[in-house]
Amino acid sequence: MGYPQRLLSEGERIDLQLRPHWKALVLPVIALILTVGIGAFLAAVAPSHGTGAEASYIAIGVVALVLIVWFTLRPWIEWMNTNYVITNRRLIIRLGLIHRVGRDIPLEKVNDVSFRHDSLLDRMLGCGTLVVESAGEHGQVELDDIPHVEETQREMATLISGEPAPQTRKN
Repeated sequence: MGYPQRLLSEGERIDLQLRPHWKALVLPVIALILTVGIGAFLAAVAPSHGTGAEASYIAIGVVALVLIVWFTLRPWIEWMNTNYVITNRRLIIRLGLIHRVGRDIPLEKVNDVSFRHDSLLDRMLGCGTLVVESAGEHGQVELDDIPHVEETQREMATLISGEPAPQTRKN
């Protein structure tokens, strides 16, 4: 789902639409696999007859459901609702589903754009942290787990300089 065109100003166009890198979902997937595996194992070894058999199945199911919601579903929803949009005029940051946070930084107020790979894995995957320094009161914004961070930094620097972007990209 892309950023709604109706929220753009006249003459404004989207050059980049980004979400955090997919690596942010690796731990939630591992949590899901472990929860389902351990829950299935516990259900298999739980007593199937006698007092408390039904209660033990319910307890296993409830604990597994809570763990799946907290460690898998919640991070996935947060990932789906984190959007970084770079237009020819501004950087748009939208975070959250219920507690929604938004920030717009005009590109003319951006002083510097840099990136860093926080680990060897980040470098291998091509993701990293994009650091946007603006002349506003908030100063510096760090956008974590940006895919293709070097290309994004280069394209954003091109937009800031006023040159047309060579090619738009959607992630």
